[in-house]
Amino acid sequence: MRLLFLGDVVGRSGRVLVAERLPRLIADWKLDFVVLNGENAAGGFGITEVIYQEFIDAGADVITLGNHAWDQREAMVFIERAPHLLRPLNYPPGTPGRGSVVAPAKNGARVLVVNLMGRVFMDALDDPFAAIEREIEAIPLKQGCDAIIVDMHAEASSEKQAIAHHLDGRVSLVIGTHTHVPTADHRVLAGGTAYMTDVGMCGDYDSVIGMAKDEPVRRFLTKMPASRFEAATGPGALSGLAVEIDDDTGLAQRVAPVRIGAVLEEARPAFWTAE
Repeated sequence: MRLLFLGDVVGRSGRVLVAERLPRLIADWKLDFVVLNGENAAGGFGITEVIYQEFIDAGADVITLGNHAWDQREAMVFIERAPHLLRPLNYPPGTPGRGSVVAPAKNGARVLVVNLMGRVFMDALDDPFAAIEREIEAIPLKQGCDAIIVDMHAEASSEKQAIAHHLDGRVSLVIGTHTHVPTADHRVLAGGTAYMTDVGMCGDYDSVIGMAKDEPVRRFLTKMPASRFEAATGPGALSGLAVEIDDDTGLAQRVAPVRIGAVLEEARPAFWTAE
């Protein structure tokens, strides 16, 4: 199975990239399944129903969220009728929406996608380790599903690495989101789980993690807000991870970073683009 995971889509720059680039990537790379994180899609803060549908129309199979899940208040309502939109699984019971979904891939595989949120330097949610244990016990790899993708939305690299090693050999992919800066540690762990500490963002990298530069810099210099943060609007870059998953085991065979667009050095999966 060929999987593409795209990092946090930030504002209009990120949305335009997804709309323009994703359909072609799906066709050129013969992708079976696409996941993207959409928690910053609406001006950098949250997601709307219109944007959710735009991502689905562009070819995304599942959209994950994170700590900005509820920044657009309409999300609390429309998430109930958006079956492929996930908020973190470890929100307390009674939170609207769902934290996981089993979705069909183009090759017929059943893919369990789970959205988790870390607790180090983040809101104090329920234990993500306990939450994912319950989920994969209920829907184990190669029994209840053919592949398992875990979006670990977290601030601390250590927490992301810890949960990846804890799940190694039991899920197909653990991928970090939230910091908007792609890391260089993409690899397949010893047990066969693909991993990357942070997949980066889809948006304008001539920015401060996707926000127009002036206000964040001013706040660091003066410790005083002068205006609200606004998503940067310059040419953007897609950041993601390409993963090839073995159909027999549900574990990863190979991974490669994806960087396409402005500012960043381009990277594409040679094992697909060479075909």
